[in-house]
Amino acid sequence: MDGLAVVIALAILVIVTLFKGVRTVPQGYKHIVQRLGKYHVTLNPGLNFIIPYIDDVSYKLTTKDIVLDIPSQEVITEDNAVIIANAVAYINIVAPEKAVYGVENYTFAIQNLVQTALRSIIGEMALDSALSSRDQIKAKLKAAISEDIADWGITLKTVEIQDINPSQTMQAAMEEQAAAERQRRAAVTKAEGEKQAAILEADGRLEASRRDAQAQVVLAKASGAAISLISEAVGSEELPVLYLLGEKYTDALLQLSSSDNAKTVVLPADLPQALRGILNKV
Repeated sequence: MDGLAVVIALAILVIVTLFKGVRTVPQGYKHIVQRLGKYHVTLNPGLNFIIPYIDDVSYKLTTKDIVLDIPSQEVITEDNAVIIANAVAYINIVAPEKAVYGVENYTFAIQNLVQTALRSIIGEMALDSALSSRDQIKAKLKAAISEDIADWGITLKTVEIQDINPSQTMQAAMEEQAAAERQRRAAVTKAEGEKQAAILEADGRLEASRRDAQAQVVLAKASGAAISLISEAVGSEELPVLYLLGEKYTDALLQLSSSDNAKTVVLPADLPQALRGILNKV
């Protein structure tokens, strides 16, 4: 029985030893093997053999693209505005041994590296430029960290700016500023309209006054010409002049009688004598 137990124990030991010496690596992964605590080899996908009890698979890393979420953070722009920015980085491990032994925690290190670079880049930009230049920020960010993480055996595929918005305080201030600007524009538009209306009204009055003056001049010239013609025509005859004055006088009385304010119209008893008195005064 003792011999059988020993055989069984040896068989189990052999099986365990074989099991520990055979390693199958899935596609999309690489395993880091340490021999007596020191880096020995990187196992590629497929069937691999190691020395049991001496070699140990210490790390298992993926070779697929890794998506790293960069937490939101407050960033101060060049013009002292506070904005909230976050990003997402796509990385790929090309040298697993460097990623393991080159940095303590590569995901945490890359997240902090991106945050630091993002603060530095946006800090050199004005608020309006930072909010409208995502592609420029992305290019600068990628250039800033690609070389650093290459030392860790990691390639930065791309980095995207997810959100870049003013802080709540800045948003409130910007909304107040926009409202004030709209009110200012409305006031300016109203004042400009009133100014143009006043100018047009003044121009209208000026043009009307100019035309009235021109009309009076024309009427005065016409009256002077008419008087000259009448004087030449009648000479010393009194009757035609009395007839003309009587006609004008009658027209004036008719207009006076048709007025709403006229109550009583008094006609002179001796119209020819009244006309002669007017003529004598002239």
